[in-house]
Amino acid sequence: MNIEDFDFDLPEKLIAQTPLKERTASRLLVFNRESKEIEHRHFTDIKQYLKKGDCLVLNDTRVLPARLYGVKKDTGAKIEVLLLHQQEEDCWEVLAKPAKKIKVGTELTFGDGKLRAKCIGTKEHGGRILQLQYEGILYEILDELGEMPLPPYIKEQLPEKERYQTVYAKEEGSAAAPTAGLHFTNELLDEIKEMGVTIAFITLHVGLGTFRPVSVENIDDHTMHSEFYHMTKETAETLTAIRKNNGRIISVGTTSTRTLETIARDNNGQFAEASGWTDIFIYPPYTFQAIDGLITNFHLPKSTLIMLVSALADKESILRAYNEAVQERYRFFSFGDAMLII
Repeated sequence: MNIEDFDFDLPEKLIAQTPLKERTASRLLVFNRESKEIEHRHFTDIKQYLKKGDCLVLNDTRVLPARLYGVKKDTGAKIEVLLLHQQEEDCWEVLAKPAKKIKVGTELTFGDGKLRAKCIGTKEHGGRILQLQYEGILYEILDELGEMPLPPYIKEQLPEKERYQTVYAKEEGSAAAPTAGLHFTNELLDEIKEMGVTIAFITLHVGLGTFRPVSVENIDDHTMHSEFYHMTKETAETLTAIRKNNGRIISVGTTSTRTLETIARDNNGQFAEASGWTDIFIYPPYTFQAIDGLITNFHLPKSTLIMLVSALADKESILRAYNEAVQERYRFFSFGDAMLII
């Protein structure tokens, strides 16, 4: 299948640069897979499409404010570092800019020495391995010194860090937010639970590879980035019970979907406690084993995310829905509106 098959015309002005004041104020495009019908609603209307016995699966990862600005200890030259993955103890793989100024042995300081680092290794494309030194708790220091690593298409500053976190974010480790979950408030989740809908959590730490464009013409040749996931025994048992009772499993976001499908794939269609790294690439044709519906945002043209969505419905219907969303002036991407495929 060709990458051009997943292209559509998106005016730049529809790319949402800031979140709405109220999380639930987003619009909701509903696509029915059976009838192919499209409805235009508001996000709080999501309750009308859920029913007792359903299960919403949320990704509880928490975004690290991982973009740091500091200086070289010896020269005072300004540098920028983006924490990517914790390798062991206080060793982190990072992206550094300008990378050529940071060689093995280079010492860096951030926040007048509240956080210090020494380069102990190099990787391709500006990657470095830093050994961090600090007193206290690293995540508290990052909250003080770091900035959110917003997607490259967001040009505005984010006044409140928590608006790039879901209200249920708990497990530190993401380089980007699972943005489908940004529409939920605790109050809305409580209302959904009162309907008899189960809320379950998985973890997938979103990597910056989620923003990497597909650079091959034939999507079969694309190499997917790898991300860490975890499902608890409790969640696995919950999902098994939902499926046994003929309830629907509705994934909130493509990250939750990739985690659920990875686990189902590796366990003969069943759910089980699991941790590991997944590079699953979902695109048409694909037989879903784990989910019955999806809540997601609107994605980039030619991206792996629109390919996943096109695998759940059919590509022609999804592109029709996207073109209608453009005509109706929906807000796109991380801070944009939502879509329910059911």
